[in-house]
Amino acid sequence: MSSQRITRLILIRHGEVEEKYHRIFGGRIDMNLSTRGREQAVALANYLKRKPVEAVYASPMRRVQQTLEPYALQGTPRAAILNDLREVDFGEWTGHNWETIQTHFGLSAFDWLELLEQDRIPNAEPAKDYRARVEGCVRQMVGNHPGQLVAVYCHGGVVRMLLSLLLNLPLPAFAHFDVDYASMTEVMLHTHKKPEVSLLNFTPWRDLPPV
Repeated sequence: MSSQRITRLILIRHGEVEEKYHRIFGGRIDMNLSTRGREQAVALANYLKRKPVEAVYASPMRRVQQTLEPYALQGTPRAAILNDLREVDFGEWTGHNWETIQTHFGLSAFDWLELLEQDRIPNAEPAKDYRARVEGCVRQMVGNHPGQLVAVYCHGGVVRMLLSLLLNLPLPAFAHFDVDYASMTEVMLHTHKKPEVSLLNFTPWRDLPPV
């Protein structure tokens, strides 16, 4: 009896952004990578080129496109740009840092996933809309590439939502998961058993010895 191939999604967060946006709820702000972020993107690309990636999807936002660039220059599969992979819109939190959220809004920034899910971040993208648009991306990626290895360049919030959808777990559960800059998390989608996380928050720029 032949074995069924496994669909694998590598979920990739963009590299470090400009220093003025550190610990800021950036969301819809179309920021650039820092110098360090560009170095992280190169390390990520050099690691990822060893993998037999058969399809690439990416957010259109600048920080993601700049992270993708070193990988794309290696003659890899042409990325399909999906607008619905953009970062969540944090509404009135946009541009505020973690420390000022309590002062301005009387809420803890550390509870952001739960607050987002409960639609308690003022004027933020409704949770059901956010979930629906990312779910549409999942259907497209998995439906178009059964049994293949797919790289998904996106954002920290989107990685968490993708994990929520793929693993069928509540979004706030992923508050306990680190999603570092230029990190990779791989999910294996089996036909007859539950999805499996085979790689979690792996950062080639930090976790591999220098060449």
